[in-house]
Amino acid sequence: MYRAATDEEKKRFEKACFEVMCGPGGRDGGIGTLGEKTLHAVLKRFYEPDGSCREVKIGSYYADIAKDGRITEIQTRSLDKLREKLKFFLRDHEVTVVYPVAAVKSLSWIGADGACGKKRKSPKKGTVHDAYRELYKLRPMLTNPGLHIRIVLLDITEYRFLNGWSRDGKRGSSRYERIPNAVIGQLYIQSPEEFADMIPDSLGERFLSSDFAKAAGISRAGASTALNIFNFVGAVKRVGKSGNAYIYERT
Repeated sequence: MYRAATDEEKKRFEKACFEVMCGPGGRDGGIGTLGEKTLHAVLKRFYEPDGSCREVKIGSYYADIAKDGRITEIQTRSLDKLREKLKFFLRDHEVTVVYPVAAVKSLSWIGADGACGKKRKSPKKGTVHDAYRELYKLRPMLTNPGLHIRIVLLDITEYRFLNGWSRDGKRGSSRYERIPNAVIGQLYIQSPEEFADMIPDSLGERFLSSDFAKAAGISRAGASTALNIFNFVGAVKRVGKSGNAYIYERT
């Protein structure tokens, strides 16, 4: 179920940001000295303040967080890279995969001289529906009762190089770093049937992929990916067709 971040969580996230950016062993010194995994480091501290429970070796793998027999893996992109690790961990542990989405994003462009431009807020708002493409990469595992998914919505500043192929250097540019500013909310899916919580409330009991796309504010391709996942885990079922389109029903 989705819920907004509490005041306690916001303060704890702010503390984690400070520890990574400015604390002992952190990355004080500005954007020029930041490592490539600031977002990952902040989320690890946010979900587990105790350093002894972070980067714990289990078998031939290292868990981001391991505590009380449970594992948390934080993956900021490319969830397919987790598959082999998850197969091993899920033999004996419950595992929560944390995937961040930029609900609010500001952009700062880095010029050829290394200087950062003024931050400008992107008009695009991210939602939990932006996670479908990555979640699909774990589809065969999503029915495993030991696997849980946590989508965390953040306020993020993204720094990009002006090295793209367009005249202004922005199209095709490469990302340098993402710096988290605040936590906004989280969707926690503890069982396969809870994927139904991602279906917009505005939809009726039966709907088409195009209806889902409009309600979720995503592309038709994104809606098809989402419904493929939901059909696989049993959150919806196909009950017929309207032309070439499947009719889906909530289960």
